[in-house]
Amino acid sequence: MIERYTRKELKELWSDLKKFQLWLQVEVAVCKAWHKKGKIPQEALRRIETGTKVDEETVKRINHYEKLYKHDVLAFVSAISEQIPEYSHYFHMGLTSSDVVDTALALQIIEVLSVILQDVEKVMEKLKELALREKKTLTMGRTHGVHAEPMTLGLKFLSWYAEMERNRKRLLEAMESISYGKLSGAVGTYSNLDPEVERLALEELGLKVEPVSTQIVPRDRHAQVMWAISITATSLERFATEIRHLQRTEVGELQEPFTEGQRGSSAMPHKKNPIHAERICGLARLIRGYLLTSLENVPLWHERDISHSSAERVIIPDATTALDYMLNLFLEILEGLVIDRERMRENMELSFGLYASSKVLVKLMEKGIPRDRAYDIVQRCAMRSWKEKIPFEVSLKEDQEVRQLITEEELKETLDPQSFLKNIEEIYSRVIKDY
Repeated sequence: MIERYTRKELKELWSDLKKFQLWLQVEVAVCKAWHKKGKIPQEALRRIETGTKVDEETVKRINHYEKLYKHDVLAFVSAISEQIPEYSHYFHMGLTSSDVVDTALALQIIEVLSVILQDVEKVMEKLKELALREKKTLTMGRTHGVHAEPMTLGLKFLSWYAEMERNRKRLLEAMESISYGKLSGAVGTYSNLDPEVERLALEELGLKVEPVSTQIVPRDRHAQVMWAISITATSLERFATEIRHLQRTEVGELQEPFTEGQRGSSAMPHKKNPIHAERICGLARLIRGYLLTSLENVPLWHERDISHSSAERVIIPDATTALDYMLNLFLEILEGLVIDRERMRENMELSFGLYASSKVLVKLMEKGIPRDRAYDIVQRCAMRSWKEKIPFEVSLKEDQEVRQLITEEELKETLDPQSFLKNIEEIYSRVIKDY
């Protein structure tokens, strides 16, 4: 991922230094397992554990060998073997490249997902705070971009909170799915290994044994990770799109933060644009494209080819780094979100109170009026209100049929926007624990 959208923690987790350190961690775990099986002497293991390391100089040596070998794992093995020349014959014993690469990648993804889950929890905490604070802030609910019925701003945030809770669950499930390694050799038959060595080494690493591996860990696991990442990114796009719509000049109900000294346009000094929300939307598109690539990585030739490898070197680091950036950017938006409650009240009146049409319809049906007839009555009054730009209440009161069926007191209660919110507490209790 480009520097612009990369936070320091993810940059370090996806660095070559980190990758090679994890490769070494896997190799040492295997050596310890071989030692338990009596294949590596105690002194050799001690020297491998204490005499090997991956630092910036080691990375340079690996890069040197890779230019020669055109093979990164063999380059890594040669660079580490230089550190323990007398015991190098025990290093990478019985392993194939993917044993190391796939097992280390699982460890790397777990660390990255742990950071992302922390990001998700911070966003959820802020959404919960907003949902509770704005629980009674009346606003216009819209469908098809058109006024529908009143709701509260808090309910929007509550919806986002509930969706992020589902995303958190999906990410945890993806972490569980990726927590498998394999140390089973060239085609997964343990021809030069021992299943017990695999079990011991993976136990040391905190991973589970892939039940049936080929030369690689099956890529449906990695696709599940990308799926969870993609859905989370798409949720953020949904939230950001709502903020963008509500920041439009014609609406003006929400506005992302605009800091001191910030400039919105090179040509128009008056502009305050929802650039951060738009950036979230753009990055979500990128991540969804990576999801397709991860799905195409699942069907490889026979026991493996490496068509997935080049793609994964890009899509997994980029997608996770982008999501980490998006979550933190969205948190910044939420923390500085400008809410114009007066504008929300003004906007509700733009449709002359027509948002109450459904309640009038139900009231007529309760009076015994057939639904189709009731619908025609309400629609007639609504269209008059819209055409003549008069309050819906006036149109209803002046309609002879309505006047005969609904009293003024009943009409007043029916048109009260607060009446739409009578079950809001029930909704909150479903989502927020101990509410």
